[in-house]
Amino acid sequence: MNYQRIEPDEKLSLWVDCYWFAESTNMIREKKKIIPDGFPEIIFHYRDPYRINISGAWKQQGKNLLAGQISNFFYLENTGASGMVGIKFKPAALAQLFELNMADHTDLVIPLPRIIIRAFAGIPDSVNDPLEPLQFAQLLNHELGLIVPLRNDESQKVERALDLIFERNGNLEVNELLDQLAITERQLQRLFNKYVGLPPKFYCRIIRFSRIFSLMEQHDASWVEIALESGYYDQSHFIRNFKAFTGEDPSAYLFEEETLANFFMKRI
Repeated sequence: MNYQRIEPDEKLSLWVDCYWFAESTNMIREKKKIIPDGFPEIIFHYRDPYRINISGAWKQQGKNLLAGQISNFFYLENTGASGMVGIKFKPAALAQLFELNMADHTDLVIPLPRIIIRAFAGIPDSVNDPLEPLQFAQLLNHELGLIVPLRNDESQKVERALDLIFERNGNLEVNELLDQLAITERQLQRLFNKYVGLPPKFYCRIIRFSRIFSLMEQHDASWVEIALESGYYDQSHFIRNFKAFTGEDPSAYLFEEETLANFFMKRI
């Protein structure tokens, strides 16, 4: 599988994390594990669609998809040649751009809702006759630039909370968010359910977990050092959390393998 990541136009950086492209002519079916990274996505397939197992049963996917936040690992399987274009959004962006309630999309990968289909009216045709990645990124920049995002007091509170979570790599307590935002825990939970789709404490766990992959890219270190630098208070705590999100012990996980999961998780 060939992978490529392209940054969005700077004016879209509040809403879009990156565009990604994945392509393979390999027709042999292979199961691929996907693990939580804290970002929702829109995905367009221009070759054969995938099958998905996110709730214990395999289902055929469509070609144009919305992926909400996921709380656990799941599996994909190609049905033939692969060709995908993805938009990885910032955590609250789909709620702000399309007024979606993200709690309704947690642990789901579904056909694109009509409101998004209307916003990207020209994209599916372009996907069926795919452009080069840089040209496609320019097209996505144009289409997304036409959407006026919802920004009000509550959405800006969520943005501030997310900024704090990322600044601290997920290593902060909910009470710190409450103090910074001057809101109650109930209000914070409601805002995260609506704009992100996961509780703030659980979302912090995902961001802290995802930090491990960046650290593994940056330097060689022992598991104890990786655990401490990631914010885990001991190695056993680190291992439990890693297993919860990947289903594997960190010592057995293939960090260097070129997989969809590692492509999504490695952010440097």
